[in-house]
Amino acid sequence: MKLPSHDAAAREVPEDRSHRVILPRRTPKAPIRQVARRLTMALLVLVATVFIVWFDREGYHDNAGGPLDLLDCVYYATVTLSTTGYGDIVPYSASARLLNILLVTPLRVLFLIILVGTTLEVLTERTREQWKLTRWRNALRDHTVIVGFGTKGRSAVQTLCATGLSRDRIVIVDPSTKVVESAVSEGFAGVVGDATRSDVLLRAEIQRAHQIVIATQRDDTAVLVSLTARQLNKRANIVAAVREEENAPLLRQSGADAVITSASAAGRLLGLSVHSPSAGAVMEDLIQQGSGLDLVERPVVKSEVGKTVRETGDLVVSVLRGHRLLGYDDPAASPLQAADRLITIVRAAAEEPAVPGKPPGKPTLSGTGVSPMRPVDE
Repeated sequence: MKLPSHDAAAREVPEDRSHRVILPRRTPKAPIRQVARRLTMALLVLVATVFIVWFDREGYHDNAGGPLDLLDCVYYATVTLSTTGYGDIVPYSASARLLNILLVTPLRVLFLIILVGTTLEVLTERTREQWKLTRWRNALRDHTVIVGFGTKGRSAVQTLCATGLSRDRIVIVDPSTKVVESAVSEGFAGVVGDATRSDVLLRAEIQRAHQIVIATQRDDTAVLVSLTARQLNKRANIVAAVREEENAPLLRQSGADAVITSASAAGRLLGLSVHSPSAGAVMEDLIQQGSGLDLVERPVVKSEVGKTVRETGDLVVSVLRGHRLLGYDDPAASPLQAADRLITIVRAAAEEPAVPGKPPGKPTLSGTGVSPMRPVDE
């Protein structure tokens, strides 16, 4: 099958070339409201100054001659507050000079504080964001990168979070600014840009990522992302989704460790549900982490070494030995070895057996036979 060109894939979703990194904020701010509030304060100061000058307009001298009108008062207040001071209109009476000392000068200082404060706040905010971004990048290690935050990407994130992965260990990459902002509002860090570009993936610190989930809308895009990601990170566990089953070998050749065919998987579930709705419901429950029954992967504990599969306390469906996945009824699966990993079915609310170095009640994702926090080849 010939995949569509990269240009055709790029035209599907308008690319945002800003390539911005967006981090979650505890208290989102509205810059437009802040600017509007400061402009309102500046206008109030200007109006107050005009009123003061108009109140004692007879104490001012205009080099152009004649008494001051409203326009002259506005003009004098503007050049005075901005410290321009052309000198064509000056206070000459004692009352006018006293009002300038006691009222106009403090208003001028307040006006300058508003203007300078706005500039300083913008610079401070930029510095703060840059510092926060630098600290985030330096602290980011062994995280999970999700490429594509559509239906598949969101479902993958929900499953990862259900297995105990913290939201601050997940980075979303998507070409849509609105999609990334939606992910940020949910507590994830996001990168806006085309994930087929290496500079975009580097902004997600993909070279230090432990897991990469590719959930793009097009298969050709998934192939390009997998190639780029594998080039930048040789050790990461890459799981990709494709629509067409015939494109799965291309994903594996491009560097993906596991490939999920979404259309075929959905079709099989549909067929199973037609034949047996209850069996279909059970299968859907198994792949939905955190409710009912969960399909989890765990290491063999010391007390289970040397025993058969049926002698374990859990319902074991498969045994992962090296790169081989053995069925529970495979004679080679028993006896269990210390390096084996078990694919088991447990209650979502039940805690797993105590495992050294692993907190209880934190099942691992094994829908593909791979722990989300550990690649198969470890």
